[in-house]
Amino acid sequence: MTFEETALLHSKRGMDILKKHLRDDFITDAAKKIYSLERKNILLATGFYVAGYAETDGPPGTYFLSLALKEAGFEPVIVTDGFCRDFFPEDKVNTEYVEKGFDPEALLEKYKPCCLISIERCGENINGDYANMRGVSIAQHTADIDRLFDLARAKGIYTVGIGDGGNEIGMGNLKEVISEELSLVPCKTQTTDLIIATVSNWGAYALAGAVSVLQGKNLFKEYKEVDEYIKYIVGKGSVDGVNKVHEPTVDGFSPETEKEIVDKINNLTNELISK
Repeated sequence: MTFEETALLHSKRGMDILKKHLRDDFITDAAKKIYSLERKNILLATGFYVAGYAETDGPPGTYFLSLALKEAGFEPVIVTDGFCRDFFPEDKVNTEYVEKGFDPEALLEKYKPCCLISIERCGENINGDYANMRGVSIAQHTADIDRLFDLARAKGIYTVGIGDGGNEIGMGNLKEVISEELSLVPCKTQTTDLIIATVSNWGAYALAGAVSVLQGKNLFKEYKEVDEYIKYIVGKGSVDGVNKVHEPTVDGFSPETEKEIVDKINNLTNELISK
């Protein structure tokens, strides 16, 4: 089984349809491109507003991917808004909190990143709105971080979008397919490359595994740490994006399913490193 196949296990929101429109190795290819970059700042965007809080999908993937990138020699900086306040331990990773109307030019100038990665971050859709999976506008609660990605692409900076539904930054790469085949209103924001997954966290975990293979050392964490982190952010207010409940689940999937995916990614990573 590949990283791509693992990230798409238990698919039930049409990502298997989108997969036909991407190259087979869309995760390992992105990892190779990231790994080839100069060891500078990488900006990782996350945080999706759900019923007054940030959902549990996005921050865990962002956090553990940032730890892997840091160990691979990069300087990760997480870009999010106030709904993820205190989700990311200051002694582990730098965090930049932004509000709607922030200056993306100033942020790019401040960090001069070699890469931007979005993990489960809502972007403006083709109707000019920011909407959740049910089509309800969350524009007033969503900082326009998508503009940061538009500007970065215009400047030739490598960008990656990780999503699982159609309304996330990066899904603009397949907006026609999403409109026609999934009957959804897609995000219009494009990224250099797109990673799809059943749960965006899983796409980020798999990307961490693929970077690890290139490093020759497993930089991803065991399930115990992932589980502890999810419980930590739930304690900070995070909710499951599907059922809107303060519990340590992600997109309605049980902790047992989360463990299955994390274990599979770790096992695959170790297997590929040992070859």
